Amino acid sequence: MFESVKNEDFMIVSVAMDADIEAARPWIEAASPDYITLIDQNHLLSSLYNMVNVPQAVWIDESGTIVRPVETGGSLDVVKEYDQDLRGYKPDVAERAAHAKSTYINAVKDWAVNGSASAFLFGPDEARKRVPAMTNEIAVAHAKFQLGQYLKRNGRTDEADAIFAECRQLHPDSWNIFRETTERTATGLAAGKEFWGKVRSLGEKQYYATIDMEGMPG
Repeated sequence: MFESVKNEDFMIVSVAMDADIEAARPWIEAASPDYITLIDQNHLLSSLYNMVNVPQAVWIDESGTIVRPVETGGSLDVVKEYDQDLRGYKPDVAERAAHAKSTYINAVKDWAVNGSASAFLFGPDEARKRVPAMTNEIAVAHAKFQLGQYLKRNGRTDEADAIFAECRQLHPDSWNIFRETTERTATGLAAGKEFWGKVRSLGEKQYYATIDMEGMPG
């Protein structure tokens, strides 16, 4: 997508939420993108923009104004439909997810080409309404998460784990915090029994919030 629309007025800043730099480095090096890539060990971006999952995105124009606040970056809420037997998604589910991704990418392209004339931008009042609410509990969770990471990097694992447990209680909606503080599979992904147990416990609650965008499937 970036290769097709890149110009001097458009740039992607991709930020990996990984406390372990080596967990993200191979993917970045393999992709070798022309856009900016960063690794956020302390989840500072999550704290500043109240991001709760990946991929999430925020659109910022050339004046520094947020024209689309934090939202799911093209992912449809199909995680609860993951088929453990297939180790993937059934064709109809995969098709819906692909359609959502395509819709979002095409919207980004439209913005890159048309700028402020893009139909996908929100005005100031509409954008403000869509900014995720930051509570005292969420702010404390982000601050303590950074403290926990500091303790962990300095070998104080037990203290770090106690703080991480508190972070998860303070901000239960943050999958970013949860993934960084839960068990990992043999491949290094936070997608073990604890993760799927949390997914199953969502009930009617969404894993990925539906994107407010014309043409986006529900």
